[in-house]
Amino acid sequence: MNFQENDTTAAIRDMVRNFAAKEIAPHVMEWDEAQYFPREAFSKMGELGMLGMLVPEAYGGAGLGYGEYVAAIEELAAVCGSVGLSMAAHNSLCTNHILTFGNEAQKQRWLPELASGQHIGAWGLTEAGTGSDAMRMRCTAVEDGDHWIVNGTKNWITHGLSAEVAVVLVRTGELLDSHGITAMVVERGMPGFRGGKKENKLGMRASETAELIFEDCRIPKAHVLGEVGEGFIQAMKILDGGRISIAALSLGIGRGAFEAAVQYAKEREQFGKPIAHFQGVGFKLADMAVGIEAARQLIHRACWAKENGGDVTRL
Repeated sequence: MNFQENDTTAAIRDMVRNFAAKEIAPHVMEWDEAQYFPREAFSKMGELGMLGMLVPEAYGGAGLGYGEYVAAIEELAAVCGSVGLSMAAHNSLCTNHILTFGNEAQKQRWLPELASGQHIGAWGLTEAGTGSDAMRMRCTAVEDGDHWIVNGTKNWITHGLSAEVAVVLVRTGELLDSHGITAMVVERGMPGFRGGKKENKLGMRASETAELIFEDCRIPKAHVLGEVGEGFIQAMKILDGGRISIAALSLGIGRGAFEAAVQYAKEREQFGKPIAHFQGVGFKLADMAVGIEAARQLIHRACWAKENGGDVTRL
């Protein structure tokens, strides 16, 4: 296993770093304080291929791998965790669920606009009383002819208000039945579907988090991803890949903090010299650098496993 970055990954990293410095960094505090989701920035990210990095070119994506993808998230997160988080949710969850489990017609219908940034994606699993314990979800779907009638609420959903397309997991069978959950695609504007309360968060405030509310929402059976009852297994597989992107997000945030600490240590003077020259400060910075590099190597290993059919649930 060679985890050395190739020329393509290095080019993607440089491109995203330059984009983040120009388009994201000047606005970070403003967006965070206002809890503003920067849709205009995501439109530009779509033009650069950042919102369909894992999507094949046949569906309008960049056709890249996980190595390039996590490098892009790391660079964004080093500048703004909120933008990195939103990019990860769009790519790893909504878009990747359709790519992985959608049929050809579904891929052709939804992936091109998601990959281009014309549409933003959301992914709805969590409810007020069920997160990790997903089989206790209360959001239900009842079969009615060529449709499913969905009722319930999904909570703490990234892009709950702004997304044009959302993959939602709903209960179509018995409570606690792992084969009683189904994944469906819902589109903004469908009768009975709306975004709800936007959460006032302590952090990641420029990444929108809100409710998805369903009130007798009729979703066509053609919007079911895979087979009825496969939703729980699908969600677990999607979350496996999604956790790689969240690891890259955490790496980027940590690296950004480290770089800020190093810069401060070089500028702050005590006893006539920068505090970076004091061994006690140097020890702390060195420990941070080691932790960051160790995390990066583990992420690279997870990417390798993901792309080579390995187990990414437990490395």
